[in-house]
Amino acid sequence: MTLTTTTRISPDWPCQVKTPGSYDWERSAAKWLRELVPARYASYPALLRHPVLLARHAQLQVQQEVRVARTALQTARADLPRLGMPESVIEHTIKLYAAEVMQLQHIARSVRAVTQALVEHGTTR
Repeated sequence: MTLTTTTRISPDWPCQVKTPGSYDWERSAAKWLRELVPARYASYPALLRHPVLLARHAQLQVQQEVRVARTALQTARADLPRLGMPESVIEHTIKLYAAEVMQLQHIARSVRAVTQALVEHGTTR
C-alpha cells in the first residue's frame, strides 16, 4: 500500500511555482521570487543560497511597490492637472493605478504563501 500526501496550497499560489514538496519546487520558487526583486539583488550570493531570505526581500519589495502605487492613485487627481494632463488621461491613469494596486496586493499574498511554504519545508539551508 502506498502512502500519498497532498499539499494544500493557497488560491494565491503563483502558477509559475511548482507545488511544495514536488521535484525542484524550491528552484521554481526562487526563480519566481528573483523576478520580483531588482536585478542587482537577485544576483547576491546570500539571496541565491537562501530562498527564505530572497522571499523576505521580495515581500519588502512588493510592500514598497504597493505603497508607491497607492500614493500615485491617491494623488493623481490633484497632481496630474497641474502637469497639464487632460481629464481623459487622468481618468485612465487612475484606473491604471487602481488595477496596479489590486495586482500588487495579489502578488504580495502569493509571496507570503511561497514564503510560508519555504519555511515549512525547511529550505533555510
